[in-house]
Amino acid sequence: MSRTKDRNLPVALGGAPVFVQTAESQGKLDQWRQVTEDEAQMVHEMTLRNELSGGTPIVREFEQTWRERHGTRFAISVINGTAAIHSAMFGVGIGPGDEVICPSYTWICSISPAPMLMAKPVFCEIDPETLLIDPEDARRRITERTKAILAVHLWGNVCDMDGLMKLSEETGVPIIEDCAHAHGATYKGRPCGSIGQVGAWSFQGSKPVSGGEGGMVATNDVDVFERACLIGQVNRVVGLDLVTDNYKHLQPLGLGIKFRAHPLGIGIASVQLKKLDELNARRRTHIHAVEAGIEKIRGVRPVKKYEGAESAGFYGFPIHYLPEEMGGLSRDGFVDALRKEGLRANANPYPLLHTLPLFAEGFDIFTRGRGPLCTPEMGGDYQGYKPGDFPVSEKACAQLVFLPVLSDPVDDAADQVIAAIRKVADHAEALAEQHAQAAD
Repeated sequence: MSRTKDRNLPVALGGAPVFVQTAESQGKLDQWRQVTEDEAQMVHEMTLRNELSGGTPIVREFEQTWRERHGTRFAISVINGTAAIHSAMFGVGIGPGDEVICPSYTWICSISPAPMLMAKPVFCEIDPETLLIDPEDARRRITERTKAILAVHLWGNVCDMDGLMKLSEETGVPIIEDCAHAHGATYKGRPCGSIGQVGAWSFQGSKPVSGGEGGMVATNDVDVFERACLIGQVNRVVGLDLVTDNYKHLQPLGLGIKFRAHPLGIGIASVQLKKLDELNARRRTHIHAVEAGIEKIRGVRPVKKYEGAESAGFYGFPIHYLPEEMGGLSRDGFVDALRKEGLRANANPYPLLHTLPLFAEGFDIFTRGRGPLCTPEMGGDYQGYKPGDFPVSEKACAQLVFLPVLSDPVDDAADQVIAAIRKVADHAEALAEQHAQAAD
């Protein structure tokens, strides 16, 4: 006859799990359905109207709604978030020989358009408490070639926009806001994406506002907007996009590059945008409840927010892990213990960009030593990066744990998440010893 397992012991020490959250039982904690009949009906109706390409009525209506929501004069949809960043960089005039400053801790697509425009990525440190770009470290890396700084609102947390805009005003270097993770976020009452010179968003399939694929560029700068149209909006009707006559002679083909969004994706995104505030409210309530609970648990603490920042989107839910307060239990050991409790925790999912071979070792993108990532051996002057170049970012990211983002959680979901973390923390020393023995 089997004995009932002790629910006070972690599974790794022979106890019973707090809960089971697997791909098959996800609904036990989260009841959210991302796509509903509303999105399907929108696609059905647009298809029957043959709204399948170009600047259709739904596309233009969505762009107008985006302008109004974010308080910008201009907004143009594109095929994805990478194209949005590319359009923004081209809009501010990034080109051969320029440098673009970007935190090493972000997704590669925040900076990948720069080398395609023949510009050199220059990485900088993050603030270890917020995980966002450190304006003072960015300042130290500005040269006469610096033509833009990427402010990435990572995981939905909001950058120090006061510090960045002060830096921009003092140096003349424009700020590009990467809002791919931060749909609906604000800073001191202003929508993210409307504070810097230009904002860019992604509507990729897992984003809070999703079109499957898609993106948006928004700005108050007419030249940035018109250049963004010039590079990616081939064949949109003359006069409906451009404001001045600067590029009239090049319309309607522009530069012959097509970054246009698929109208059906924008149709889906237009339905999802109407649900965004409610979605953000549910995610925010859950995350705040978990953060409040873990503040009382040794060894873990929430990621900080800047004063006046209102996080949104919540593309990820990172927390700081302090192994020295957990009996020396490694971060990976802690994550493993949480997963055995049924909590789908993960280690940091994004590699630091300076550690990727592309940026660490360089690459002859255009062949024959002509690209911005060419090292001296390739015929260029790119110096590359090595581990240890960004010690603040490296240490902070090595101690991150990601908890699941719940969009429509059941009533006690936050309590269960907190219980799993507390249970592992209470037995951290015993777990650390077990992991050490397993390693031997």
